[in-house]
Amino acid sequence: MYPVLFKVGPLVIYSFGLMMAIAFLTANYFFAKEVKRRKWDEAHVTKITMIALIGGVAGSKLFSIFEDWSAFIQNPVKTVFSASGLTFYGGFIVAGLGILIYLRRKKLSFLAFADMIAPVVFIAYGIGRIGCQLAGDGDYGTPTKLPWGSYYYHGTAKPTYVLSDYFDRYPEEKTVWKYDSLRAIPAGVDGMGQRYNQFDVETPCHPTPVYETITAVICFLFLWSKRIKYENPFGRLFGLTIIFMGIERLLVEFLRINPLYASLSMAQWISIMLIIGGLYLFFRKKDGASTTTIHN
Repeated sequence: MYPVLFKVGPLVIYSFGLMMAIAFLTANYFFAKEVKRRKWDEAHVTKITMIALIGGVAGSKLFSIFEDWSAFIQNPVKTVFSASGLTFYGGFIVAGLGILIYLRRKKLSFLAFADMIAPVVFIAYGIGRIGCQLAGDGDYGTPTKLPWGSYYYHGTAKPTYVLSDYFDRYPEEKTVWKYDSLRAIPAGVDGMGQRYNQFDVETPCHPTPVYETITAVICFLFLWSKRIKYENPFGRLFGLTIIFMGIERLLVEFLRINPLYASLSMAQWISIMLIIGGLYLFFRKKDGASTTTIHN
C-alpha cells in the first residue's frame, strides 16, 4: 500500500487525494463532451463539477460517520479528519441533492442531466477506488486464501481494526486466522508513524476496491457506447446506470464487513432501492421528448 506517494518539502502527495483529483478531471472531461453534444450551456460544467466535488467528499464522510458512530463518539476530531472512512453512497446522495437544487434554480431537466452524468459517475468511481486500494483505507474485504489477496499493513486502516467486527460475528474464524495470537505481536511502524502487528502482516484480504474498479470500467464502457441509444426518454440511461451500480454494490458488500440492519448493510439497502428506482426509469413509457433538442 502507498498512502503517501511522495513528499516535496512540506508538501505531501497522498495517493487517495491524487486519484480523487484524476477521477474528477476525467469525469469533467467526459461530462463536458456530453454537454457539448446535447447542446447545453457549457458554463454549467464547472459549477456542477464543483458541487459534485464538495458534496461528494462531505457526504461520503458524513455517511461513514453514521456507519461507525462508536468510533466518532470515541474520537470525533480524528474520525472527521481521517483519510480513511469514506462512503460512496453518502457522497452520491449529497452531491445529487446539491446538483438537483442547482438545476431547479436554472430551470434545467434533472433527468436529462442525469443521463449525461450517469456513465461518467462509473468511471470516476472506478478511479476513486484505485485510490482506496493504494491508501488501504478500510474499503477492502474479508480475509481470503485466494492468490490475489492483498496485504494492507501499510494502509491507513489496519486489518486488525477493520476486521474486528468480522471476527466478533464469526468467532470460529479467529482460530483459522490466528487473530488473537498474531495481533499481540508487534511487527513495525509504517511510513505514517502507525504501528502494525503480525496479524496485519500475515493476513491477505479481498482487494474489493480492485473488483469495483474492474466492474466500473466495464460498466462505463458499456453505458458510454449506449448513451445515444438510451437517451430517449429522459432518465432511461440514468436508470440503467443505477441498476448496475446497485447490483455491483449489493454483491461486493457480501465480501466486506459493515454494520447490518435486518441482515443487510446500509449500502445494500440503498442498493436495493436504487435497483427498484432504476428499473422504473428504464422501463417507463416514453414521453416523446428528445434530449437532443434541449438548449440552455
